[in-house]
Amino acid sequence: MTLDQVMAELAAKGSEATKRIFLKHGAKEPFFGVKIADLKLIHKKLKGDQALALKLYATSNADAQYLAGMIADGAKMTPAQLQQWADTAAWTMISGTIVPCVASEHHDGFALALKWIEAKNEGVAVTGWRTLGALAATVPDDRLPVKQFSALLDRVAKTLHAAPDDVRSAMNGFIISAGTYVAPLGVKAIETARKVGRVEVDMGDTACKVPEAEAYILKSRRGAPVAPKRKTMRC
Repeated sequence: MTLDQVMAELAAKGSEATKRIFLKHGAKEPFFGVKIADLKLIHKKLKGDQALALKLYATSNADAQYLAGMIADGAKMTPAQLQQWADTAAWTMISGTIVPCVASEHHDGFALALKWIEAKNEGVAVTGWRTLGALAATVPDDRLPVKQFSALLDRVAKTLHAAPDDVRSAMNGFIISAGTYVAPLGVKAIETARKVGRVEVDMGDTACKVPEAEAYILKSRRGAPVAPKRKTMRC
C-alpha cells in the first residue's frame, strides 16, 4: 500500500467518539480517532514495510504515528531517526508508548534514553524514562547496565516529585519496570517506591490513575522474586 492509501484507510476508520476520548487524554490534532484494534488490522497488511513506517510517522498525524510504531523495526533505524521520532511525537501516547517500544529494540537504546531524560522538552523526557522501563522489561539482566539502573532509581527517589506531570508518571513506571523485571534491583525498587510514596498526576477529565508502584510490582511478580522478561513491548 502507498502512503496515500494508508492515510485514506485511517481516515475511513476514524470516529468522532474515539477522537473525543483521545482528546480527553491529551491528544492533539491532526488525527482521525482510530481504535487500536483497527490499527492492528491495518498493521497486518503492512508488517515489515520499514520505508512506509518512516513516511507514516513523518505525517505528524497521531494515528499514523502509532501505526508507524507498530510496523517499524527499531533495530533497523538509525539513532538520528529515533531522535527525530522522539522530537516529533504527536502526544503522550506516542512519546510514552510507541517511541520507547521502538527505541528499546535498538542497540543504542540505553544511550539515547539517558540523553532523552535530560531533555527540557517534557515529551522527550517521558520517552527517555519509558525507554528505560522498556529495556528493563525486555533485556536480560546480564546485558543490562544494572549499576546505572540502580543509580537511576536513586535519581528518581530524589527528583520525581519536582518533575512535570507526565515525567512523574514515566518515572513511576520506571520504578515498576525495574522492580518487576530486574532481579538485582527487586528490593531496591520496592525501597524506592516507598521513598517516593504516592505519585499525584493531573490526568485531566479521565478516570485514569497513576499505579501505586510497590503494589503494582508485587502484583506483577505473581508471588515470584521477579517476573519473566517480556519478548517485546509491542501489544
